[in-house]
Amino acid sequence: MKLLTILFVTFILALLGTKIFQGSWNFLFSGNLGMAVFIIFTGFAHFKFQKGMAMMIPDFIPAKMFWVYFTGIIEIAAGIGLVVPSVRELTAVLLIVFLVLVFLANINSSKKKVNIFKGDYSGPGMSYLYKERIPMQIILIAWTWFFGIYLN
Repeated sequence: MKLLTILFVTFILALLGTKIFQGSWNFLFSGNLGMAVFIIFTGFAHFKFQKGMAMMIPDFIPAKMFWVYFTGIIEIAAGIGLVVPSVRELTAVLLIVFLVLVFLANINSSKKKVNIFKGDYSGPGMSYLYKERIPMQIILIAWTWFFGIYLN
């Protein structure tokens, strides 16, 4: 849930910035910028913690490092897409699909007790999934829908 701090702090700072510099609260911009910064941050994490990220991927999927880097690039591209008004809605739809699909890797990593930061099996296990990851995934999907599709 610490990662959500990036989302919320960016949103609040952008909201305050739009009020100060534009004279009004720009929720559409601020919400999408918050998610953009969050998802770009997590995208770069794919390159820093690639060993742990690869361990999250189910065993039946080949070429794990390819998928780690590919999904990192997808996340960075999604972050950029959310701040480009002409592709924002399509990006939001695709990001929601992506968030649902990668949740399968989160389930797998919780079952295997993967610690993505250390690249070993010393992670918190299923308690992380139930107490943190599921609520966070719901927030991310709802946020993306609200700011990227509904308000758009």
